[in-house]
Amino acid sequence: MILSKKWLNDYVKINVSDKEFADTMTMTGSKVEGYCQEGAQLKNIVVGKVVSLEVHPDSDHMWVCKIEIGENKTVQIVSGAQNLKVDVYVPVALDNSVVFGGQEIKACALRGVESYGMLCSLAELGLTVHDFPNAISDGIFILDDDCDKTLGMDIRQSIGLNDVVTEFEITPNRPDCLSVVGLAREAAASFNVSLNVAKPAVKPSKGDVSKLLKVRIDDSEKCSRYIGAVVENVRIAPSPLWLRERLRASGVRPINNIVDITNYVMLEYGQPMHAFDLRYLEGNQVIVRTANEDETITTLDGTDRKLDTEMLVIADEKKPVAIAGVMGGEYSGIMEDTNTIVFESACFNGASVRRTSKKLGMRTEASGRFEKQLDPENCLTCLNRALELVQLLNAGDVINGVVDCNCIDSQETILPFDWKWVNNFVGIDVKADAQKEILEKLEFKVENDLIKVPSFRGDVNHLADISEEIARFYGYENIPNRPLSGVANAKLTDEQVLQNLISETLLSCGLSEISTYSFISPKAYNKINLPEDSEKRNCVVITNPLGEDTSVMRTTPLPSLLDVLARNYNNRNENIKVFELATVYFSQGTKKLPVENQIISIGMYGDDCNFYSVKGVVEELICQTGIDSYDIEVLTNDSSLHPGRAAKLLLNGEELATIGEIHPAVLDNYGFDTRVYVALVKFETIQKNRNTIKRYKPLPKFPAINRDLAFVCDKEITVLKLEKTISKAIGDVLESISLFDVYEGEQITQGKKSVAFNIRLRSDERTLKDDEADSAVKRAVEALSELGISLRG
Repeated sequence: MILSKKWLNDYVKINVSDKEFADTMTMTGSKVEGYCQEGAQLKNIVVGKVVSLEVHPDSDHMWVCKIEIGENKTVQIVSGAQNLKVDVYVPVALDNSVVFGGQEIKACALRGVESYGMLCSLAELGLTVHDFPNAISDGIFILDDDCDKTLGMDIRQSIGLNDVVTEFEITPNRPDCLSVVGLAREAAASFNVSLNVAKPAVKPSKGDVSKLLKVRIDDSEKCSRYIGAVVENVRIAPSPLWLRERLRASGVRPINNIVDITNYVMLEYGQPMHAFDLRYLEGNQVIVRTANEDETITTLDGTDRKLDTEMLVIADEKKPVAIAGVMGGEYSGIMEDTNTIVFESACFNGASVRRTSKKLGMRTEASGRFEKQLDPENCLTCLNRALELVQLLNAGDVINGVVDCNCIDSQETILPFDWKWVNNFVGIDVKADAQKEILEKLEFKVENDLIKVPSFRGDVNHLADISEEIARFYGYENIPNRPLSGVANAKLTDEQVLQNLISETLLSCGLSEISTYSFISPKAYNKINLPEDSEKRNCVVITNPLGEDTSVMRTTPLPSLLDVLARNYNNRNENIKVFELATVYFSQGTKKLPVENQIISIGMYGDDCNFYSVKGVVEELICQTGIDSYDIEVLTNDSSLHPGRAAKLLLNGEELATIGEIHPAVLDNYGFDTRVYVALVKFETIQKNRNTIKRYKPLPKFPAINRDLAFVCDKEITVLKLEKTISKAIGDVLESISLFDVYEGEQITQGKKSVAFNIRLRSDERTLKDDEADSAVKRAVEALSELGISLRG
């Protein structure tokens, strides 16, 4: 929000320096980004009067001008402008002056004739014809009757280019401060001075507005109030200089008196307004409704826009004429031949305006205000202010009355006046009378130990909000330091504890943690050889992506993991082991949020890496989470992994992890010239099956018995299956079983393999006898023989 100091002075009189004003407003909650004086770049430019014009002796298009600059002083200036006349008043840049853009002006000779300065155009003052409509853009600026023509006066003072503008950063919860009146209210409270905002007064006139205009609200949830007024015999003309000055200082380009009035009221009271040409409202009716299916509108910027049934529009009997809260239609504006207009002042639902502006890609001054949820009680005041300005500027004839469709629930927000609670909450000691004084300066009403919140303060709903008001005017710098009150009982959730355990385990295994983006390119699925009909290609698509490379939410972390490994490989990092607790997203259609799952992705390459390296890391991770039983199967149908060097781990029939070497075709896609090993572990499966109970065993009291057994079995039978069969057959006396040899060769039948285990037997209660050990081994052999597995001779 840009604030004009001249405009502010209409409502509050503050006699402090600009820096003190900025500092104080910032400390009371209205943060100042910066301030500057208009025309500060202009130096030594004054008002002058053309006394005489003579043709340059050595040029047929240049004039030798005598310019009076006050106190009976004249200067000679050579100019090529063709719009000069005797007795006109002009801006004169004297010797050693500076014009807009920083150009210095010095006395010099032009074709043999001395020129002691320069006459200025609008551009050389940093202005345009919008600021002075009676001037021309390609000639000298001739001062009109609105300007102070005192000779020798600084040109900035003469044309009103001497305002101080302050830029505020207004937080989204304070739309009331997106206005001169709102900031004046804050300034009055900050400097403890009176606020003078007159109630708009519209003079009685002719006619009855209800005979010319009808208004209907069909969607009261999206529009709580709509007020219309009519002005006949509109007289389009430039606005007076004082109004143009204030608009320019506020960063708004003056256009004509009617458009300028709507902009002026928006800046003054914070309420966006619109003026419709009544002849383009069929049936003289305004209907506030949602758009029909496939309905379109051409907006003021000349763009055709397709609407949907969630967008609110302003319509007549047949068509939409404006997108509510965003922009008017092409025929809703003010034209040269406009005769009768309808002024609109309405309050639209902020969330609805925000959604509409985002869908259409339209961010306007109006939508930026409406989306913060404006005060519906402000609508009538703003409309009356616009009508008051119409009468003041003689811009048309106001028709008596307004059409007010009011659907608001006018319940006041009332809070208890608990000044002791505020003191305890903030940590200050401010008496009840002092707190009441602060609140009343901000137009809160404090009566009978109750606080009535003004309608423009929609952000105040709790005593904590009241505390903020007291604290910022008491002075944040005056609040004493103190320890935090209360006891913090915060602790990590079970999920966070497990995440920390996983990170610590993998870090202890020598891996480095990485963090990648959750959005990827859809082409990444091609790089990992994902089948075209895979469910993992059904992604959540981002509607406004930064680019194609970040346009979908990933359903697998593998592309992100391989990108990191490939980047390190290209940078000649020879040995890399990394992991990430990555989130993946599965679409449930456009009406539901996606399903989010976490995958522990592990990747590595280097001289000491192989399939068993990554398998060992996964087994250590599973062990640390208390899972002690799982199955392993050969994996041959994963197109991203080598068909002969991949496996999956199962837990109670549910997939727990995928482990394997990356497929050679995928390695080529990423530019690898070495083997890469990965594992994808499902976090949810670990979380569901983890065992947090730790059991401790005392040191053994009795000796163990060791047996070495070798079995011959089919090559397809996994070692894990053999171990589980042996463990089940032996029972409680089995302390451990360890694989120490796998042999395939001439001494073994083709298609078979020899698997050798060391079996350790021990009892916690007594010393085992040899016959007990032999009996246990016999049970194991018999159990395996039932599976067609024989003891090797």
